[in-house]
Amino acid sequence: MGIPGPAHRSASGDRARAISGRGTHTLGRSPCSRPPPPRARGGRPPLPELPLLSGTFGAPPAHRSASGDRAWAIWGRGTHTLGRSPCSRPPPPSAGGTVSEVRSVCPYCGVGCGLLVDVRRGRIQAVRGDPAHPANRGGLCAKGQHLAGTARTGDRLLHPLVREAPDRAFRRDGWPEAIERVARTIRRVTAEHGPGAVALYLSGQLLTEDYYAANKLGKGLIGTPNVDTNSRLCMASTVAAYKRAFGADGPPGCYEDLDLARDVLVAGSNLADTHPVLFGRLRAARAHLTVVDPRRTATAAAADEHLAIRPGTDVPFLLGMAGALFDERLVDEPAVDRRCAGLAETRAAAMAPEAAAALCGVPALAIRRAARRLAGSPAALSLWCQGLNQAADGTDRVSALINLHLLTGQIGRPGAGPFSLTGQANAMGGREVGGMATELACHRGWDDAAGRAEVERHWGLGPLPAGRGLTAVELVEAIADRRVRVLWVACSNPAASLPDGHAVAAALRRLELLVVQDVVHPTDTSELAHVVLPAAAWGEKTGTLTSSERRVALARQVVDPPGEARPDWAIFAAAGAALGAAPAFAWRDAAEVFDEHVRLTAGRDLDMTALSHAALAREGPLHWPYPAGGQPQARRYEDGRCHTADRRPRLVAVAYRGPAEPVTADRPLRLITGR
Repeated sequence: MGIPGPAHRSASGDRARAISGRGTHTLGRSPCSRPPPPRARGGRPPLPELPLLSGTFGAPPAHRSASGDRAWAIWGRGTHTLGRSPCSRPPPPSAGGTVSEVRSVCPYCGVGCGLLVDVRRGRIQAVRGDPAHPANRGGLCAKGQHLAGTARTGDRLLHPLVREAPDRAFRRDGWPEAIERVARTIRRVTAEHGPGAVALYLSGQLLTEDYYAANKLGKGLIGTPNVDTNSRLCMASTVAAYKRAFGADGPPGCYEDLDLARDVLVAGSNLADTHPVLFGRLRAARAHLTVVDPRRTATAAAADEHLAIRPGTDVPFLLGMAGALFDERLVDEPAVDRRCAGLAETRAAAMAPEAAAALCGVPALAIRRAARRLAGSPAALSLWCQGLNQAADGTDRVSALINLHLLTGQIGRPGAGPFSLTGQANAMGGREVGGMATELACHRGWDDAAGRAEVERHWGLGPLPAGRGLTAVELVEAIADRRVRVLWVACSNPAASLPDGHAVAAALRRLELLVVQDVVHPTDTSELAHVVLPAAAWGEKTGTLTSSERRVALARQVVDPPGEARPDWAIFAAAGAALGAAPAFAWRDAAEVFDEHVRLTAGRDLDMTALSHAALAREGPLHWPYPAGGQPQARRYEDGRCHTADRRPRLVAVAYRGPAEPVTADRPLRLITGR
């Protein structure tokens, strides 16, 4: 799902697609924008200038939280008005057409803000925040406010294009002919080199229905395990860490915890810039904010305490906090030993705060103070994003942070828990369906014999591949070695966004068939393609996205796709039919794709068998797990039981390994992520 924008490079290197997997749309500050007024609170600095926000983050007075506890902190200490912009108000209806209003969801980031979309004469006229949506309550950041202006641009891909070689000119082709060419090449390559010679590379900007269809096509019908996603570059570390700790992926908490937390530790995230709507909620709650970041970001500038660690020293900082917890007897070790596995090993791996301070460059006293605050808080929440994820030791960074919550019992209750912030709008949905080479489907692993049998029965397409497939970087190496000969890229631009772009482009030129399915053309990747297929963008198709808090929302089609563009799921279904499995891909609409996906979640940790497009349209966005006959669960692990073999969370002992590439005289600069 993408939104076309002017041709440029995004922060991650993707060519203009106006949302991160398909590019980002550079949005100039509106002349309407004004920074919100500073708010005095003890020693807290004034709120820094933030990306344009509209809406008032107010809410009813004190109320019951999702688990029944009285919300002592939510909005009761004052609401935070973020300056309603004139830009956020819908324009008056123009003569000659009636404006219809449709509820939808923003496709930019993992917050999942609700939108009200005004449509006139088949065109998106305006977009504003939905006051009834539980995530944003009418607020929108700058990107969301300007969404209507990105709906149609001059570089839209309107028809299938094909050519014999990358040095030839493209020619327009019909859909049946283009799909048959793709299917014919896949049949030949799999016959000559095996199914593993085919790969699909997907995106966290696809809808869940698109992801599901692609996963079924690749792993089920073609029989290749090589189905991966650009979410690999940002969320794989957190997925692995959640699974190590709880036996299943997915954050334990919800956005309400931002309102209820008394103390918040932000590590490796500049959410004032990247998730401004959530930052607005956090500031409104007025919790004590500690930010761990090498840079003085907008988030750090707004913090009560900024701990500027040296780049790459997150693990020793967190191990130092663990050491302080043990040293100052802030861990109820008998209780933790009963409810968690791995206490002795984690205690042995903890680092003295003084030793950690020497590595990370912040005072030992500051490390001890952060540990005391976490342990003594009525409700402590941690938030992180790519600063922890995007590293050679990213999984260990996240595990070290989760350990702190398990050691202090700051989990499974209102305002507490380790909460990852996803970057792309549907990175969570891709994780749900198994759109990664290391996952099978619906949080099933490749080594799960019973799970494999369930998926094989559900899909009815024969045996699944024997084991996990190639991850994003491994995939490039396999293409360069000619082990992979067909690559199908959907909603992403790997030639621009993967590491070492020159090597990626050189590898892509070696493919026998490169299919690029996108909204705009040309991109760095589509310029190398043999077949380019036009996909429908946001607002031009219906489907679901799952936000960072495991809340599933329905994005509605409000206008027709231009030219011959089709929904991504329908393109994958056409390929499935051309490969001889038409009955298995005979969905009439996206609702049927979602229903099939939902049935595969039955009995799993992410059971969402109560959900359907009709239910989401009727009730609004809903959390999973939500089994049929049950209730949506906003907060997980409230009873202390999780999805490991003995139902106890796992403390994971980690060690500091040092930077993968230390600075040298020839390479003196440290480069870090800005997200």
